[in-house]
Amino acid sequence: MSDLIGKKLTVLGAGVVASVCTAVPLFSQDAPEISTGYNSYGYPGMIDMPVATSRPDGELAFSVSHFAGQTRNTLTFQILPRLSGSFRYSVLDNILSEGTETLYDRSFSLHYRIADETDLRPAFAIGLNDFLGTGVYSSEYLVATKTFGTSVRVSGGIGWGRLGGAGGFSNPLRIFDNRFKTRPARDAGEGGEVEAEQFFRGDAAFFGGIEWQATDRLRLTAEYSSDDYPREDPSAFQRDIPLNFGATYTVSPGIDLSLRYLYGSEIGVQLTAAVNPKNRPHASGRAPSPPPVMPQTSAAALSWGDMLESRDSLRQQLSGALNRQGIRLHGFKLNRTSVRVEIENDTYRKQAQAIGRTARVLSRRMPARIETFSIVSVAKGMPISETRIRRSDMEALEHELDGSWQSFARAQIASPVSLTQPVPDRYPNFDWSLKPYLTPSFFDPDDPLRADAGAEISARFEPLRGLEFSGSIRKKVIGNLDESTRESDSVLPRVRSDFNLYDKEGDPALTELTAGYYFKPGKNLYGRATVGYLERMFGGISTELLWKPNDSFFAIGVETNYVRQRDFDQRFGFQDYDVVTGHVSAYSELGNGFHAQVDAGRYLARDWGATISLDREFGNGWKIGAFATFTDVSFDDFGEGSFDKGIRITVPTSWLTGEPNKDGFSTTVRSLTRDGGARLDVNGRLYDRVRPLQKPALQDGWGRFWR
Repeated sequence: MSDLIGKKLTVLGAGVVASVCTAVPLFSQDAPEISTGYNSYGYPGMIDMPVATSRPDGELAFSVSHFAGQTRNTLTFQILPRLSGSFRYSVLDNILSEGTETLYDRSFSLHYRIADETDLRPAFAIGLNDFLGTGVYSSEYLVATKTFGTSVRVSGGIGWGRLGGAGGFSNPLRIFDNRFKTRPARDAGEGGEVEAEQFFRGDAAFFGGIEWQATDRLRLTAEYSSDDYPREDPSAFQRDIPLNFGATYTVSPGIDLSLRYLYGSEIGVQLTAAVNPKNRPHASGRAPSPPPVMPQTSAAALSWGDMLESRDSLRQQLSGALNRQGIRLHGFKLNRTSVRVEIENDTYRKQAQAIGRTARVLSRRMPARIETFSIVSVAKGMPISETRIRRSDMEALEHELDGSWQSFARAQIASPVSLTQPVPDRYPNFDWSLKPYLTPSFFDPDDPLRADAGAEISARFEPLRGLEFSGSIRKKVIGNLDESTRESDSVLPRVRSDFNLYDKEGDPALTELTAGYYFKPGKNLYGRATVGYLERMFGGISTELLWKPNDSFFAIGVETNYVRQRDFDQRFGFQDYDVVTGHVSAYSELGNGFHAQVDAGRYLARDWGATISLDREFGNGWKIGAFATFTDVSFDDFGEGSFDKGIRITVPTSWLTGEPNKDGFSTTVRSLTRDGGARLDVNGRLYDRVRPLQKPALQDGWGRFWR
């Protein structure tokens, strides 16, 4: 009887799709172009089912969908033009099989477009849903999508797991191996494990649907769903039919609102907000225009000829001109036909822009006989790279159509072999700032979203080249991080899992108070030694040595630390726990903005292992990445989540305002905060100071040399 009902519903679904098709003018030349939406699970799809198309490369989207007591919060990143990844945090009420009224679930998904659509062939995509979590939404799929005209799109596919429940049949992959016929039960554990033996196993089922872009803003959808909601029906809602209907309205670019009628019994809503780091709100920015290049033969340039003996006056005028460009003069040396300047760039995100503006200023301030400009990029007092530019090239290429590429081809970029004496007014130097801060906390089951906001005062004193004293104090103004009452159940040393005690007792908090020394012991070597209260939970001494050749895409670093755990009030006391920790790190630039990092060594809880990280950095400063840490701590001892993993995002302030600066907001989204795989969070690590100033990064950003 149930099979007969299922067949009738399948016919009904096909009839609905056919009816919509006949009602839509498929090949209207004036029809709006259909766009790809996000389904209720937050990855490219219709309502519950997937599609084979993708969102634009680099897009970051956050979606919230709700129906029948289920709320799914999903963060999705289009990692590559064909590949997207999603992290989902779901709140499920009345899940009968879990034996609890509410389940808080974390899950990950991947969606990969195998083939693009052509005139004759549909697009194809494959996906894994909840492949790294508790398995509540565990499923796999293969889907095809074909567009008719510009405004109608039909998708159909086959699913396994949850997507193989409604109208299921024996797995066709069994012809390759009988093991595909049955789907093994998921291991009971702490979650967070990849159980690949389940992939594409067990019964399969067909799904499909049609989408119509009725107007530029309105998209209508009808789908036949193969998800039978095994844990939610009938405890959370009654699934009467396998059909869903929806309408999606684009409120404004990047913001979609969807209303849905689901399974013959429920109303659902979804809000999606998407942003693409590639699309700048302020185009190329709102930086002040750079000064024009001064021709070497102009009377103004020649007038400097009698000032060669007054180098102090020349240096002071140069320093003032650079300051007006947001660049600090660190060192100055004038020779007969060349000048060498060391600069510090705290304004422009691309170092090439700072170099270009420095060269323009030099063309206007240097005597006419000076032909070669040597511009040394300095960070923390260390000379990182030296860019040599001929004055005549500046004059010849300023207005050339391909002047950017030609100027890079003619420039000489190398690692400095000597130091220039700092200018007299550079040291000692004292800076301070007062700014707001925001500290979010995610996924506490008692309150999944908490946050503190307040004021942070920071100060930095540099008495000598490479020597820096710094500190910061935070005072909360508003927030609820201190309201968390969850106690750590960790069997490991509690190096991170007591984080809520730091939130509760640390107000105000001395988050950092350190002395750091930065030096360059060799041509391709960089060093750091930092002592003090290194972060809010640990203090001690941290040392680091980095090998990074100027023209290399690869680097190796070694870090060692001896630290003691700080008191929860984050003032001047320590607890009894201490540890020696450290890592050997390998860094590699993979191209297209991707950066890979592997850190192997000992962590704060005295566990040994490695962290694998992959980040994508956009030219405007956006950075989105993911990491996972595996150590000798067993999954059971680690606790819920099995191992440390997370997503990190950096949003540059300049992207939002258009004004040139290097500030930004960074956050790390972890599924859980546990003690295994915890690493010291010390400021000033060398790789991020050195890499942006070296040749590969300069080449990537040289398009802004003339800006």
